[in-house]
Amino acid sequence: MNNMPNVPIIPEFITVHLGAPDSDAPNVTVPFVDYISNVASSEIYPTWPESAIRANVYAQTSFALNRIYTEYYRSRGYDFDITNSISIDQSFVEGRDVFENVQSITRELFNDYIRRRGSVEPLYAQYCDGIEVVCEGLSQWGSLELAEQGLSPYEILTYYYGDNIDIVTDAPVANISASVPAFPLSLGSTGDDVRTLQIRLNRISDNFSAIPKISAPFGVFSYDTEEAVKDFQRAFNLSADGIVGSSTWYTIQKIYNSVKRLNDLDSEGISLEEITKQFPEVLREGDRNLGVTSLQYYLDYLSAFYGAIPPTSIDGVFGADTASSVRAAQTVFGLEPDGVVGESTWNAIYDAYLGIVSTIPLQYVEGNTVPFPGVFLRVGVESDEVRLLQEYLNYISNFYSEIPSVSPTGYFGSRTNEAVIAFQNLYGLPATGIVGPVVWNKITTLYSDLYNGNRLGDDQFPGFNVGQ
Repeated sequence: MNNMPNVPIIPEFITVHLGAPDSDAPNVTVPFVDYISNVASSEIYPTWPESAIRANVYAQTSFALNRIYTEYYRSRGYDFDITNSISIDQSFVEGRDVFENVQSITRELFNDYIRRRGSVEPLYAQYCDGIEVVCEGLSQWGSLELAEQGLSPYEILTYYYGDNIDIVTDAPVANISASVPAFPLSLGSTGDDVRTLQIRLNRISDNFSAIPKISAPFGVFSYDTEEAVKDFQRAFNLSADGIVGSSTWYTIQKIYNSVKRLNDLDSEGISLEEITKQFPEVLREGDRNLGVTSLQYYLDYLSAFYGAIPPTSIDGVFGADTASSVRAAQTVFGLEPDGVVGESTWNAIYDAYLGIVSTIPLQYVEGNTVPFPGVFLRVGVESDEVRLLQEYLNYISNFYSEIPSVSPTGYFGSRTNEAVIAFQNLYGLPATGIVGPVVWNKITTLYSDLYNGNRLGDDQFPGFNVGQ
């Protein structure tokens, strides 16, 4: 089963609660295409013009997909995707016969849906019968009149929902599961789930000022993310431990849906930029990127403590030696030794690394360095790790005029950010101002080289050129 996707996927099945949300009515799980056929047969007539039927099926499908994609009910603690209560959802009659022509159309259209132009999520395609109940969305009886006037399904939909809609066709079908991460997210966690969390918290903070902004929502759970999580938990009466388990994850999702009005016709919308994956799901032989460099750094460090894991070059190229180290690590940690780094392998390597570095005192000792502390450092962070970074940068600045000196206060402010960016520019690294394992390794290596070189005699060549 796949986790809830970023881009909408049509579910193979949908679970329907046969009553109001809080009623003790049973749930039924049915194929999604059969569910749409049932809803359409329960709400419209088979004798209507085909354009009207098609317009309604688009709306019914989009409405159901909006409930599923936003996990409207599951984020509230329910174990179903939608109800059959017509006051809030759609009519579904368990076991009813469906109309043949309606079923034919729904089988053709069940993986098509409406979305706002520029948005990703299925439109909350509100609709009503237009006679007994009037709403802002599509009028079912009104769609009949428009079809009889010769309007196409798309023209009927734009009449009610506006011109800025698109119909997504042939969306993929898959069996999907809940979006909650497999493991709780906490300080040091990385990946797309963390980035999703950060983006949601930043948007929520627009409405709840007590929740601080996360300066760089790029997928690493750092100190400012932890603080934002704690403040969110306090604001919504959750245990303020800074750890994102299922309860915190779903509460964040529920509030995010609410502030963005994702379950309303005038939704703010989710842009593609918000859900685009920022980290590769898999690293394998032949890859060349900073993710590989970070992996190599962790593996090379672990090799000093695990005799079965051979060292590897830290060059950003996933070659044969890196694949060998990965397979060895997978064997050590009880994983399939396929040499491919997916989520389980990455977490096992990273957790082992953190377990070792967490025992190392974070204090500055002249001439000595410590390994990357496991948490990305950037503007706004205040910690002993930042103080160490500042000490290293200060020493380097004595030899490289391009890098400004900083006060070792432990707070990552604008001056430290300038020094980091200057260092990144010096080494041809992306000038992000963010210190991860690659940048930390470059800084500590240069610091060690400079310190050891500076201790040589006046007539000794240190083995490198020192910039002035």
